[in-house]
Parts: sequence; structure tokens; C-alpha cells
Amino acid sequence: MKVLLAEATARLRDAGVASPDFDAAELLAFVTGTSRLSLGTPTEEQMHRYDELIQRRAAREPLQHLTGTAAFRYRELAVGPGVFVPRPETEVMVGWILEKLAGVESPLVVDLCTGSGAIAGAVATERPDSVVHAVELSAEACVWARRNLAGTGAVLHEGDIDGCLPELGGRVDAVISNPPYIPLTAWESVTAEVRDHDPALALWSGDDGLDEIKVVAATAGRLLKPGGWFACEHADVQGGSAPAVFTATGLFAEVRDQLDLAGRNRFATGRRID
Repeated sequence: MKVLLAEATARLRDAGVASPDFDAAELLAFVTGTSRLSLGTPTEEQMHRYDELIQRRAAREPLQHLTGTAAFRYRELAVGPGVFVPRPETEVMVGWILEKLAGVESPLVVDLCTGSGAIAGAVATERPDSVVHAVELSAEACVWARRNLAGTGAVLHEGDIDGCLPELGGRVDAVISNPPYIPLTAWESVTAEVRDHDPALALWSGDDGLDEIKVVAATAGRLLKPGGWFACEHADVQGGSAPAVFTATGLFAEVRDQLDLAGRNRFATGRRID
């Protein structure tokens, strides 16, 4: 077992995988139906399957596409080709918005650019008294979102966030979003797993990466009630430019930038002016 893991880890490390030890163990647990903490001994058939998956991971296919799942806060989500794989960094933003809603009874929440439904599903299950609406443009992503939001009570709307949910204008307690925000000029710096496998619609957002964040700002300003909160994820290099988008609208107060668990600038927040 140790030899098998060591060899698989070496293959992944040589291929430039960022977390070779973790991924090698996670894939072995997947094929044996066990866990990383109590790995099972693979059968001959499972050995062949494991070798195939290690080869695909070495080719930089995302780990989550190989296992078909991604953990997000307290839930396991179904993911695969056609939908953005949720990241741990986004969990911090969800926690922030939930803290702001702690004293709000039956909060009305809108998740813009929901993708897999990770954020909407987390809010809906952690605040079961909430009313959650999720908006997503990609038909492919909506297939995954419907699956992940089933049974949560969150309502999925397929369409553009620009002009969405006019019936909720001025009534929403919180707007949260993880929109596309990678500048087109950053193509070379994006990892192969993201660049080659996450959908382009979920990644790229103009030369400075702010095109869709501007739409989020305008939509949040339209939907939020006075005093309602927004939280919008962005790239770590946009710690100044992303909050400035919201400030420039003149619709928000207390605009700040928040850090992720690694201490990097990660999401802008603020409150709708009364």
C-alpha cells in the first residue's frame, strides 16, 4: 500500500499537481470505497482503475471531476464537466453573509452566478428558514445546480443576472455572488485544471476581470432592501479594484474587502444605503 501510494504521488508530483500526496490518497480511497484515513487494499480490478485515474490526474484533469464530488461547507456536491468546481475560499464568504443574517428572521437571499449551486445550497440548508433564489446563465451548469439544490428549498432561475428577478427589487436581505473575475490577460498564469476544465463562462470577465462584477454591483443595488448586505468574490489582486466598483455606484456604505483563510484579499462586502 505504501509503495503504491508513493509511486502514485511521485507521478502526480512530476506532472506538476499541486497536492500530489492528498490526491493520490483520495483517489485510492475513491476506488476502494474507503477513506483517506482508513484506506482499503485494492483488488486487481481496482488497481487498474486506480492507475487510470492517476494517469488522468497527471494530465491535470481536476480531482473533483474524477470523483464526481466536491465538498463545500457541510455538503457534498455533484460536479463534473460544464460546471465550475467550488473552492474552499468561497466558504469563508458564505460564513460572512450568514453572520450578517443571524438576526434576520426568514431572510430573503439571492445567489448570483450560482454555478453548481454551492452557495445557494449552503445558505438554504444552514438557514432553513431562509428564502433563497439562485441565478445561473449556463444551461450546462444549471443541470448540476438542479441536482445539488434538490430538496434544499432554494429556487433556481436559468438566465442572465442582468435584469433578473425584477419582482424582488428592493426586498432582498442579502446578495452573494462568486462571478467570473479572471482577466483575459491572465490566461498563462491560470492552472491547467482551471483553464482547461472549468467552463470559460465561469472564468473570464474582460481585460481587467471586472466586467461581471460591475453587473453584480448594479444588480445588488437594485435587489437589496435598505440596509441589506452584499458579498462578492474576486481575485486576490482585485482587493482594491473590486470594492471600488461597488463604491462607484453610490449605492453602498461600509464597503470593505475581506480576507480568505490564507490571508489573501478575496471578497468585497457592503451594505445598501438606507
